[in-house]
Amino acid sequence: MKSAPVIKTLTTQQALRYSRQIMLPGFDLERQERLLASRVLLIGAGGLGCAAAQYLVTAGLGQLTIVDDDKVDLSNLQRQTLHTEHDVGEYKSHSAKATLSALNSAISITALVARLSDETLKEQLAQHDMVLDCSDNLATRKQLNKYCFATLTPLVSGAAIRMEGQVSSFTQQTEHACYQCLCASFGEQNLSCMEAGIMSPVVGIIGAMQALEAIKILTSFGKPLANKLLMFDAMHSEWQTFNLMKNPHCEVCGTTA
Repeated sequence: MKSAPVIKTLTTQQALRYSRQIMLPGFDLERQERLLASRVLLIGAGGLGCAAAQYLVTAGLGQLTIVDDDKVDLSNLQRQTLHTEHDVGEYKSHSAKATLSALNSAISITALVARLSDETLKEQLAQHDMVLDCSDNLATRKQLNKYCFATLTPLVSGAAIRMEGQVSSFTQQTEHACYQCLCASFGEQNLSCMEAGIMSPVVGIIGAMQALEAIKILTSFGKPLANKLLMFDAMHSEWQTFNLMKNPHCEVCGTTA
């Protein structure tokens, strides 16, 4: 069973640090304290993960676990902003943790050099309140969707390729579609940046949107993208939102055999 996060009262210093969020109408001290008590499992410390993680950490997330088994390559530096030239050859999760800790030393950050097995993923889900899918392969996305749905763990999914990006949130409500339903409706995309290319700011935009969705869900603030797909066309600077249809025959969330 997943343990409940422990809500702690903000210190004066924390209230000052996060004051620009706290002053937002409807956000207030209580929601900032909820964020400070929240625990996020971030899969992938590449372009999406770097952008999402830095906004979560600077916004005052309580705990972040970064999972990535890859090492920093020179070609990553074009878009993966938590890594520097000095980090080439280092594990991405370690490099990301070092940079994020420098941004906010009060946040608890764990770096895992791993590609999670099903059993290990289930163990991690029991310790976290949400998953951010910043991975770059379809198999991982499907694995995360399957076990997040089974454990009722909110999942924020992002993807970016070439000049396009997409983001969606899955809050695991029975009547809502899951990521597998999205694949059935919009097709499965399994190209990597290495194969198709990517414009640097596109992953930053999508990663930042993932962080925003995570904050909204964790603090019950605003309306998340539940049951919707938000798509970004960077070439024409256009956003489109599509309703996701739940597939009653979905192998993950379907209600019929």
